Amino acid sequence: MAAAPVLPVSPAAPTPEPAPLSQGARIVNTFIAPSKTFTDLRRSASWWAPWILISIFSIVFVYAVARQVSFEQVNRNGIAHSPKQAEQFDKLPPDQQAARLRIAAKFVAAFGYGSPAFLLLYCLIGSVVVWLVFRVGAGAETTFSQAYAIMMYAWLPGILQAILATITLFAGVNPEGFDMSNPAGTNLAYYLDPDTTGKFVRSMASALDVFSIWSLILVGIGFSCTSKVKRSNAIIIVAVCYLVYKLFGASVAAAFS
Repeated sequence: MAAAPVLPVSPAAPTPEPAPLSQGARIVNTFIAPSKTFTDLRRSASWWAPWILISIFSIVFVYAVARQVSFEQVNRNGIAHSPKQAEQFDKLPPDQQAARLRIAAKFVAAFGYGSPAFLLLYCLIGSVVVWLVFRVGAGAETTFSQAYAIMMYAWLPGILQAILATITLFAGVNPEGFDMSNPAGTNLAYYLDPDTTGKFVRSMASALDVFSIWSLILVGIGFSCTSKVKRSNAIIIVAVCYLVYKLFGASVAAAFS
């Protein structure tokens, strides 16, 4: 009896590549489908679109502070909440106090309106640290350019925080109680009394911030999408890096308060 003819096995159809995303689609998907955005970074690690968007809202926020509070008042508040600085400031004659506030106000204005440039620097520092941790500690295949883009896109939720803070300012915030470094009630530190709570505790409490945690999760998703690191492990690595950063910052703040 003749054997049945063997039919040739047709090769499996190749998996179609996802369609490339536009810059606008990447920004939108960062909020609703972040995996699509970060996977697309393997094709192109472009980061200029989120940088421009974040910069615009940062400058709008700084303008609102200048209009509704003033940079001099921002410095007054900072001095009032630091016993060491307050003691030194009170010993100065009135003319030197006024001069010090004017100079400090210029620095705040420069840093505020120059935030787009500083954003690039902060992103560079953060990207280097997290990228090295992933490369050395987890063997991630993510390139540095991809890591930089991940960090920039992961900061997009901060736009919502800037909008909330700007609305609060124009709604009628108390200038004497305003803290430019913590302008909206999105974290535990916002609700703690700065006069009765230590700087270390308030700095650590500020880590429990809705938008910061959102950004941390996005960074973890980003590294998992551009490498073979498991998503849960990637988020844990980012969280540990963030905790170390906050502990260091809180210690410094407590030492100089």
